[in-house]
Amino acid sequence: MRKPKFTILHVWLDELSEIVKDEGILIFIILLPLAYPLLYAQIYNTETQRELPICVVDDNMSDRSREFIRRVDATPEVKVAAHCTDMPQAQELMRQRRVFGILRIPREFNERLWRGQQAVVGLYSDLTSMLYYKVEYLAVVNVAQELNRNIKVRERQQNMSAHEEEVARWPIRFEEVKMYNSAGGFAAFLIPPVLMLILQQALCLGIGMSMGRSREHFRGLVIPPTKHYKNALAIVLGKGLVHFLIFLLMGIYMSVCITRWFGLPCLGHFWEIVGFLVPYLAACTFMAMFWSSFIYRREDCILLFVFMSIPLLFLSGVSWPGASIPPFWKAVASIFPSTYGANAYVRIQGMGASLGDCHFEMMWMWILAGIYFLLTWVIYVFEIRKSVGRSILN
Repeated sequence: MRKPKFTILHVWLDELSEIVKDEGILIFIILLPLAYPLLYAQIYNTETQRELPICVVDDNMSDRSREFIRRVDATPEVKVAAHCTDMPQAQELMRQRRVFGILRIPREFNERLWRGQQAVVGLYSDLTSMLYYKVEYLAVVNVAQELNRNIKVRERQQNMSAHEEEVARWPIRFEEVKMYNSAGGFAAFLIPPVLMLILQQALCLGIGMSMGRSREHFRGLVIPPTKHYKNALAIVLGKGLVHFLIFLLMGIYMSVCITRWFGLPCLGHFWEIVGFLVPYLAACTFMAMFWSSFIYRREDCILLFVFMSIPLLFLSGVSWPGASIPPFWKAVASIFPSTYGANAYVRIQGMGASLGDCHFEMMWMWILAGIYFLLTWVIYVFEIRKSVGRSILN
C-alpha cells in the first residue's frame, strides 16, 4: 500500500494535468486573474473626475457673476462648456448628455451682495453618477468660500494692516490631510478590495468547472475510480494544493505588480502580504472545493458564482460601511473569506498595518479555512464510499 504522501503527489499531478488540458479551466484560473486586474485598474486609473463639462445660466450679467463663473471654470474639477440664456435651453443640453450640470446665477445675485444679504447660487447636477455631483459641488463650494472671504476683507479693509487682512481672510486656518488615499481617488478606494474578490471568484469558477467536468466524465462522481483516490485527506490536500499554489502566484502578481504599475496604495511589506495571502487563499480554496461539490455540470459554476461578486463587495464593508450593514447580512458575510480578506488587505496595503494589527481578520480566515477543509473532507469521504459502492455493483 502506498504511503499517503505518494498518494497526495499522484492526486496533485493528476489535477495539474487535467487543468493544463482543459481550456475552460485555464481561462478561469490563469487568464481571468491575469487580465481582470489590468482591466479594472486601467478603467479607474484616472482616480478622479477632471474637467467635467457644465453649462451656465447667468441671469445677473454683472462683473461679480462673471468673476464667479471664471473662477469655477478655472477649477480642475469642471469646465464651463456652454452659456445658456435660460433654464430650458440648459436642461436640453443635459438631456443630450452634452453637459452634466447646470450652474445658475440668479438675477438679484450682485444686488443682494451689495446690500449685505445672502445670495443663492443654484447647482443642478446629473445624479446618474454620484461622481458628477461630487466634483461639481466641490468646485462651486470652494469658489463660493473664496469669494466670501474676499467680500469680508473688502468690507473691513479700512485701516487694516496686511496681517489683520490675512487674519480676517483666514480667522481659523486649517490643514487638510487625506490619510490613506491622498488623491481622494476611486481606484485607490475600490481596486484593492476588488483584487481580493477576483482571487476568490476565479478560484470558485476554476474549481467549480473542474468539479463539473469530473462529474460529467465519471458518471456523477467527483473522483476517478482509480487506486490513488481512496484517501479523502490525500484527495483534498492534493487537489487543493494545486489551486493554492497557482493562486498564491496570482495574489503576489496582483499585490506587487498591479499595485505598482497603476500607482495603487502599496505600503505593505512583501512578506506581510505573503503571510496574509496564505490563510486567505487556503480559506478560498477549501470554500470553493466545498461549494463546487454541489455542481453537476461545468456551466453551473458560472450561474452559481458569477452573480455573487457585487453582493460580496457590499457585504465586505469596504464599499458600504460595515456598521450600517444589518446583523443578518453580517452573518451571511461572515461565511465568505473575502469579507475578512478585503478588509485585511486594505489595511496592510493602504494603511501599512502589520499582520498583528489584522489579528481578527487573520484568525477568522484560519477558522474558515479549517471549517471548509473539514466540510470538504466529509464530502470526499462520501464520494469515496459512493465510488466503492458503484465499483462493487459493477
